[in-house]
Amino acid sequence: MEDVLDVYHRPYDPKRPQVCLDETSKQLLEHVRTPMPAAPGRAARVDDEYRRCGTANIFLAVEPLTGCVCLEATEHRKSADFARFLRRLSDEEYPEAERIVLVLDNLSTHSLASLYEAFTPADARHLAERFELHFTPKHGSWLNIAEIELSVLARQALDRRIALLPRLRTILSDWLSQRENTEIRWRFTTDDARIKLLHLYPEVPLTRTRASRRGAGGQSTRPTGQRGERRRATRQST
Repeated sequence: MEDVLDVYHRPYDPKRPQVCLDETSKQLLEHVRTPMPAAPGRAARVDDEYRRCGTANIFLAVEPLTGCVCLEATEHRKSADFARFLRRLSDEEYPEAERIVLVLDNLSTHSLASLYEAFTPADARHLAERFELHFTPKHGSWLNIAEIELSVLARQALDRRIALLPRLRTILSDWLSQRENTEIRWRFTTDDARIKLLHLYPEVPLTRTRASRRGAGGQSTRPTGQRGERRRATRQST
């Protein structure tokens, strides 16, 4: 957690852009009956029945310090799809960057090993050297700013029935063209985490050193107790 928080508070560097990446699925649904648009004195009407048309996957990458967003809808959610999206970030979105600092969650496909499933070993190695990965902890995906951006996208553009993947891509393109690139200011710091999320940190037992257990002159300061008194009385009697 602290690793990700430290990344968010690095100064802006165009040679090492900080990018958050996440993905979500969208169920493709088709209307069985044509919806009735709103009319004077009548609200719009949509029938409850629908037809399933599969699912699509949506990749989203956002650069918090500039507000730039990159979107892509794919038919599948496989390692090769993730690898191709990384190549797009490297070659199209940030071709001038020396290294892309990437924040993402611990999904099984979110690994540089995915590059070797989509490209030749030489190309995969070249792409892997372009990224610096930082993973959110387990059950800590809320630390990923891309997840927040996906929530905004779902409320503004995806709260409707979409039947076909090309239509979904058109909707994503329209949403992106109308979105303003605004800096996302992350205020939660490592110091805040150590106070507000103290219960998540492991408890470290406080151990005393040998020197702290002895008083002046090297004598032990540990109380003998009743058991120790009985032992000394037994030695004196013998």
